[in-house]
Amino acid sequence: MKSFKALFLMLLLILVSACATITPAPAEGIPSATDEPIEAATATPFPATPEPTAPAEPLAVIINGEPITLAEYERQVALYEADMMAAGQGQDATTPEGQAAVTQGRQWVLDLMVGQILTEQAAADQGIIITDDDVEAAIESLRQDVGEQMLNDWLAQQGITLDEMHERLRSEMISTQMVNHIADAAVPAVQEHVAARHILVATEAEARRILDQLQAGADFASLARTYSQDISTRDLGGDLGFFPKGVLTSQEVEAAAFVLQPGQLSDVVGSELGYHIVQVVERANQEISPENVHLLREQVAQTWLDELRTSAHIQVFVTP
Repeated sequence: MKSFKALFLMLLLILVSACATITPAPAEGIPSATDEPIEAATATPFPATPEPTAPAEPLAVIINGEPITLAEYERQVALYEADMMAAGQGQDATTPEGQAAVTQGRQWVLDLMVGQILTEQAAADQGIIITDDDVEAAIESLRQDVGEQMLNDWLAQQGITLDEMHERLRSEMISTQMVNHIADAAVPAVQEHVAARHILVATEAEARRILDQLQAGADFASLARTYSQDISTRDLGGDLGFFPKGVLTSQEVEAAAFVLQPGQLSDVVGSELGYHIVQVVERANQEISPENVHLLREQVAQTWLDELRTSAHIQVFVTP
């Protein structure tokens, strides 16, 4: 694993360095081989040879003009892979599965870093600021919770200084405030819910046979217990409980439920899970549960971030 990583990172560094090489334009005033000879008395003297400059640091990505260096990207990748190994999820990178896991992890880290920069840029546009005092207060609270020694051990394990942690924590606090700002406006405390139930089967033909029985007066819960393939709701007679928009795994079932009135049956609804029959039992405005609030806020934040990515100018110089 170590030899594979070392070779992979070395090749990636060479590739990115090569892509970042800039060929300087010819200096003005220096004649080329095709120029006409210049009379000695009137010739323009050659300019002084400029001092050599250090090559630009290789970059991983530029987001709306703001760069992330290759070194920082590789450091975050290394921390991610170390966490994976510590969690017992290590992969043999010489196998196809291991290579896929390495690639997926590197892409995840890159996406996370790009998302962080985009969020901070949006926060700056909104005037969201985290002061040094805010960050110091958060660090002091953490120090009180875990102790000085544990904090120092964690910093050593991560390979960062306290100052670097300070800036990293500032970034995270800015992101939290920005996401809260977006989600608070989009996710109300109270929202319309429906109480619904469904029957899931494998084929449309079977679903239509069951629908015929329901329309003829058969008991929905009894048929759900007999035929439904949704093991999480089958024994409950297909009961999905009360839910607001945006929380069901099957968007098709959710969409069908929200157009029905209590007691009404849907037509057969196809989804990637199979074929459903949906019945709404009740509709009501009520407070969203903490679990669903968390889920909806995550969805709002992800949609907002996806829109930022779409409108951003992002240049990527690495291939995870």
